[in-house]
Amino acid sequence: MRHLAIIGSGPAGYYTAEAAQKQWGDDVRVDIFDRLPVPYGLIRTGVAPDHQSIKGVSNRYEKTALSDNVRFVGNISVGQDVTVDELQGLYDAVIFATGAPNDRPLAIPGEELGNVFGSAAFVGWYNGHPNFATLDPDLSGRHAVIVGMGNVALDVARILSKTEAEFAGSDIVSHALDLLKRSKLETITILGRRGPHQIAMTPKELGELGKLENACPRVNPADLPPEDDDAVLEPGQRKSVGHLRSFAAIPESERGQFGKEVNFHFFGVPERIIGNGRIEALEVSRTALRDGKLVATGEVETIPCDLLVSCIGYRTSPIPGVPFDERAGRFANDEGRILPGLYCVGWARRGPTGTIGTNRPDGFSIIEKIAEDFDSGALGAARKDGRPGFDALAESRKLDIVTFRDWKKIEEAEERAAREGAPREKFVHIEEMIRARG
Repeated sequence: MRHLAIIGSGPAGYYTAEAAQKQWGDDVRVDIFDRLPVPYGLIRTGVAPDHQSIKGVSNRYEKTALSDNVRFVGNISVGQDVTVDELQGLYDAVIFATGAPNDRPLAIPGEELGNVFGSAAFVGWYNGHPNFATLDPDLSGRHAVIVGMGNVALDVARILSKTEAEFAGSDIVSHALDLLKRSKLETITILGRRGPHQIAMTPKELGELGKLENACPRVNPADLPPEDDDAVLEPGQRKSVGHLRSFAAIPESERGQFGKEVNFHFFGVPERIIGNGRIEALEVSRTALRDGKLVATGEVETIPCDLLVSCIGYRTSPIPGVPFDERAGRFANDEGRILPGLYCVGWARRGPTGTIGTNRPDGFSIIEKIAEDFDSGALGAARKDGRPGFDALAESRKLDIVTFRDWKKIEEAEERAAREGAPREKFVHIEEMIRARG
């Protein structure tokens, strides 16, 4: 019997568990650990609440989770409740699927001012992550700036722009919806250092901005390259730029019908946050592309800003004793191998790139490598105690494990508490989740 411990219950974790089942069938036991009492990682707290169809992938993970040889071990913090060394002593292989939950800093003066947030915190706030339930951003100002040109920046801009009616059917948490209803924002600026051809926004998500009830996207036609230049782009990128061109073509007469504007501000690098205790403006250096290279023009402008959300990437949480690549913000690894018996998968392996589906081949690949290491003897001949050994350790320390069946009770309670039209009302405090399981 092979015993695997997977740390992290998001897509990477469950795809890896699925791969282990396909590799070894009944001859494997997989324990999936998470410090929260609820599974699914960014499916629950990262995917936008108005993208319910994407969240539906959790149904696939549930099939894996309810099988006899895979177990969810929630409410366990690896590094506090149990150490990595202890897990390695109990399991044949330990796999980090912890994602990249920390914001990459802007690293500019003024970042410490009030009403300046990273996207992990801000997205976590409106998605009900327990770490960020009390964030309480101030939306009483007129101007928001979102730094970044990826889909996360689009998510934040869309959430800040929607009317209450447009959140029907979403699982945005009530504390966020209540604050958004009272928002006084008039302009949401999406700031990127490069131009339209360099955006990392996908067509579907970009197209949603053109369908908002009370917000109109704006692109300066002067920022767009000649239309013939679009021919060199990949089809998806070409479609995204097509959306930008359609936004630029919206007549001024139509813009007056909307209460908010979503402005795309290309060729600008944030240099300094200005304010007294809280943000009031953002100083931006203008850039240009010359022979494919980004250069500074020497021009500086100041953008009014009452709220700033930085969406420039994420970093994995380092763990003492586990090699870490500080520059890349992920575990140091060779195609997923960290040290003998220690592996990583998903964003913890490759950094915050790819879609949810990218984690499936990643999970299958790491299981193939673990199988190779079993066959070569690199993991040793002696089999370890695995699940029974951990259960004995947990009992001795009086650890309060939340199982997947406990989670189903939490989920049922969230569904019962949902406001009209919503799929659920998430519990945003761990104590509430524990009480809800009964």
